[in-house]
Amino acid sequence: MAIKQIRVGRDNFSYLIYCQSATPGAIGDGAEAALVDPGFDAAKALARISELGLELTYIINTHHHADHTAANQPVKKLFSCQILAHRLDAGKIKGGVDALAQDNEELDIGKVKVKIIHTPGHTRGGICLLVDDEFLLTGDTLFIGDCGRTDLPDGSNSEMFDSLNNRIKPLLDDLIVYPGHDYGPTPFDTLGNQKHTSKVLLARSLEEFSRIP
Repeated sequence: MAIKQIRVGRDNFSYLIYCQSATPGAIGDGAEAALVDPGFDAAKALARISELGLELTYIINTHHHADHTAANQPVKKLFSCQILAHRLDAGKIKGGVDALAQDNEELDIGKVKVKIIHTPGHTRGGICLLVDDEFLLTGDTLFIGDCGRTDLPDGSNSEMFDSLNNRIKPLLDDLIVYPGHDYGPTPFDTLGNQKHTSKVLLARSLEEFSRIP
């Protein structure tokens, strides 16, 4: 299993999740892949898919905002793949989706297991992706050192606080957090380190969380 973090534009991140070929050292020969949040321009992701000889089976959107979803349809035209998002965000994605993500659902990308975690707060249908119990793709729910905005339409301070405390913090410390934007001092980090350093994960109450600038 492998994950590639791909910078899209100024500070967005896209992610390519793929299953290694059964042949040692090989990747192609129909290895399945998912592209998470293509963003406005999927050219780099498409180049990597071609280079590695991957078969794209899913486009997964962590939420409906255009800076994560605008390239959905151009990518879909090139592959027989499904666009997947949570039902609470699906209707706001231009061009629609093919499948609705359910909380705690597991997707198979070849032999890779991707678990859907519903984390509303930035949007009502925001999701995070737990990949093979090793990596956590957090979209705009959790950044390195911060979290997504809650003052936009569909945002909710109380839902974000609940998602961070009840859906994210209970997860294992050694998970690698891969966020949807490069807003922090590093493009990724362990969840354990974020639990000890991130102001949004250290907040002890909704009132304290709400006072964070």
